[in-house]
Amino acid sequence: MRVQSLTLVAASAALIAPTTFPATAPPPRTDPPARVLLPGAVDRTGAVRADRSGVRVGPVPHVPAGPWAPPSPDGPAPGSEDRPRQAGSEEPVRAADLLDRVRECEPVSSGRYRSDAGAPADIPVCGTREAVYWKADLDVDCDGRPGDRCNAGTDPHFSPATAFTESDGRPLDAERLPYVVVPGPSDTWDHREDGVRGGSLAALVHGDRVRYAVVGDVGPGELIGEASYAAARSLGIPADPEGGGVASDVTYIVFKGSEVEPIEDTAAAEKAGERLARRFVDGD
Repeated sequence: MRVQSLTLVAASAALIAPTTFPATAPPPRTDPPARVLLPGAVDRTGAVRADRSGVRVGPVPHVPAGPWAPPSPDGPAPGSEDRPRQAGSEEPVRAADLLDRVRECEPVSSGRYRSDAGAPADIPVCGTREAVYWKADLDVDCDGRPGDRCNAGTDPHFSPATAFTESDGRPLDAERLPYVVVPGPSDTWDHREDGVRGGSLAALVHGDRVRYAVVGDVGPGELIGEASYAAARSLGIPADPEGGGVASDVTYIVFKGSEVEPIEDTAAAEKAGERLARRFVDGD
């Protein structure tokens, strides 16, 4: 049973349209490059930069939306086919390799979480130098901007806000953005102390599928195991917010100190997520 996520409401500003128009059309606008914070990156001067958590900062070029930008909810589910691979590119990270890497658990949480209200508290958050991870169920989070699949009529726990927002201040779109939910800070575990923030990159593993997402919402302090509608669909999991999800066997791996900016750039998250997963598996 899904419990409504905690949310932070962001204010939005109105844009005033101009009353006159130029004689000629302005040049087409180009989107600014996405920025992804990755450990060990070097800036253009050759100096290693660090933010307050000690994470090295480095830009990743903007990648135009491709096959893995989440499609319309009415279209084919992302992940319904094998991921395409360009000629000469490295094989995608396999689910088996990631699962082997997280086989052992060194707990970073001082206690354990429940998958649902009333369930046993038996899920620890584990950690390595590079990532934190847990194995749980997947409850479908439909919070954020309402759409055809995620709204107050389809989800009894629906909230129109998310803890983290898009670059324009609007709530995230659970129908289109694969995101995971982390427990709210508590005596059990405070995700912020392990370099996890809004936009942090995550690898999700279910069966033989590996998909990438961002941290997008914060949930109750005693529960774990929740991801967005789009994340569920990408893994081939029923995404109905009331009766969907899966009861077990989803592995969440969140890479410490990483961050996609803007948070809604799914193409950048896919590219950087694969890169971090490869480094994680290879032990770099």
